[in-house]
Amino acid sequence: MSEVASKVVSKKKQYLKVKKETPRKREAALRKVDFSPTYFLFNREEADRQSSRCIKCPIDLLKGMSSEFSFCRTGCPLENKIPLWIEATKNGDIKKAFELSNETSPFPEILGMICPHDNLCQGGCTISKTESGSVTIGAIETYLNEQAFQMGLVPDYGQNVPKSGKKVAVIGSGPAGMSCATFLLRAGVEVDMFEKSDRPGGLLTYGIPNFKIKKEVILRRFEWMQEAGMHLHLDSYIDKPEQMKEMIDEYDAIFVGVGAPDGRGARMKNEESHGVYQVMDILTHAQKGVFEDFYENILKDKNVIVIGGGDSAMDAVRTSVRMKAKSVRCAYRRDADNMPGSAKERINAQEEGVIFEFYTAPKEVIVDKGNHVEGLICEKTALGEPGEDGRRKLSVVEDSEFELECDVIILALGFDNHEFAWYSTAQINAGRWGEIIVDKDKRTSNRRIFAGGDGVTGADLAVTAARDGRTAAFNIIKDFGLGL
Repeated sequence: MSEVASKVVSKKKQYLKVKKETPRKREAALRKVDFSPTYFLFNREEADRQSSRCIKCPIDLLKGMSSEFSFCRTGCPLENKIPLWIEATKNGDIKKAFELSNETSPFPEILGMICPHDNLCQGGCTISKTESGSVTIGAIETYLNEQAFQMGLVPDYGQNVPKSGKKVAVIGSGPAGMSCATFLLRAGVEVDMFEKSDRPGGLLTYGIPNFKIKKEVILRRFEWMQEAGMHLHLDSYIDKPEQMKEMIDEYDAIFVGVGAPDGRGARMKNEESHGVYQVMDILTHAQKGVFEDFYENILKDKNVIVIGGGDSAMDAVRTSVRMKAKSVRCAYRRDADNMPGSAKERINAQEEGVIFEFYTAPKEVIVDKGNHVEGLICEKTALGEPGEDGRRKLSVVEDSEFELECDVIILALGFDNHEFAWYSTAQINAGRWGEIIVDKDKRTSNRRIFAGGDGVTGADLAVTAARDGRTAAFNIIKDFGLGL
């Protein structure tokens, strides 16, 4: 092998010399008393080291070909140009990395913090299959964007693009609506965004705790969009047929990103008693406290049980700790390996003192004469043989009832779609569960109305909602004859 070739091979195998690093986190004893972020952002040295581990898989050469391999870019729902902006970061060209990162993603610094990277881009990283582990893609993504912002760079929102004369209404300011608005603005389309809450961001603002992402990181994106000309209408709940009729008359197209706002129940006796809350009620209450709008601490000195095992459940138990609950337990029907939520978040919760009750199914809320929660009757469960879906069947153990003391129960069992009264006014077809039916272009049964995010898919990831919003925007732009 020639000297040059040897150097190339050595460079490609940098991942063997440099260990995988994940963002450092604050000590549990310090972080559990406040809502400040759990993790520190990468510094330049950490980002440089992790960037050097990327082997730049030839994804574009293989695009469209069947292969047994997956790559970071194909692991990303947005198909971001990950190897390219990692290379630019490694070379110290933050401006180029920033432009590449923002070209396909509407808010990369946010997704760099909240995406389940190990299941997406980092799970698709070729070297994740080795003992060395994947490149820490999410942390690099957040680092390079934050560096760019410190340098004064601002995302592209069509600031220098001529106005098209077209006008679109975006209903909902969550990840789907935020994404759709981003790409419409870049094409010179006027955007009016309608948000039912007092602040924009939807789930990002009021559903994801501040200890996972600071609220100013989300809100500054909306400030930039407004500076670029977007009209943001807060406290504007679109729930009446006459409101939709006015929109259809006024706008050239409409994007619906209403999310899946209805929390699921546990179907247990006394579920409507005082002290039983839906998870979004608790998370929103806590974030209102972070904003200092008000703060009546309804969990202080309470024995709290959170039912569920997803990311919302982990957000709820960790929020309960910070709200100074006397004790916090998480009741889940299966074991830790079968929890749908992030293992990283479960470990964080355990470090912060949360007790996990595995193989535990709730049966009945114990109440006092005033219908206030006093405890929870549960049953033990067991896992059997795998079913058709490959998941082991769950059964209840006979005569296994037991009680858990509690004052508060938080239901974190997922979310359902809400079928709005204006769907018929807009001639939008909905499915059996209230989900909006769309085609591959995210177009509803009304050709001028598009939809995406949880209102279409049911509760899913912010990154898939962002992809839906982008797809819809591209097709709206195409309908307008503006080009991309």
